[in-house]
Amino acid sequence: MDDVKRLLEGFADRAAEALPETDIEADVTRGRRALRRVKRRRRVTGVLCVAAVSALALAVGNQVKWWGNASEVAGGTSEPEKTAAPPTTAPAAKPSTGETMSMFGASVVELVANKQPWNTIDCTLTPKGWTAETPIAANRVVLSQPKTRTADSAAKVVLQAAPQARSLSAVRVADGNGKTFHIGTLDGRPTGQVKLTDQWLLVELPTGSVDWPDDVLRRFMDSCTVN
Repeated sequence: MDDVKRLLEGFADRAAEALPETDIEADVTRGRRALRRVKRRRRVTGVLCVAAVSALALAVGNQVKWWGNASEVAGGTSEPEKTAAPPTTAPAAKPSTGETMSMFGASVVELVANKQPWNTIDCTLTPKGWTAETPIAANRVVLSQPKTRTADSAAKVVLQAAPQARSLSAVRVADGNGKTFHIGTLDGRPTGQVKLTDQWLLVELPTGSVDWPDDVLRRFMDSCTVN
């Protein structure tokens, strides 16, 4: 910039005597413009150099960081990947104490057509494999299985007609076919009773029996009549 200035000044001094005043002023103006252009180029060049140095530093830093991560993975210093724990299997649901075993695969009494007359108590259905013990009383029928014939009536099915209903515990009441069925317990035995005309039919099941669901017992009592 100093060289240009001196050049302009020298040129102005030499030409001042030979050139008109207007030409000298125009030369000075052109010189100043040239000086400003040089200054602008220097500023732009400086900014570009700073930007280039910053970009280079950023690229080098990123490269170093990338290679640093790669060396950690290769060297095995990174934290090992955690595998998901296998899902736990929920325990199988257990039947509640209020549910009968017949709901969980236990055998259920099968009712079949009854072809044997039972005196004054008569039922069109009978539990399969059970037969009436003889002699059959007028108002009482005892059913048992041949393989379990004993003197203990608590292991048998006892049907009895009576003019009055018995008092049952834990009674469950259901209506069907114009009849009202009462199912509960009597002296610890599962028992059902239903009003038939002017008589009550009482059906006592074996003690601890779980193979007589309520619907099976209702169907059995519904098939009976008292003459």
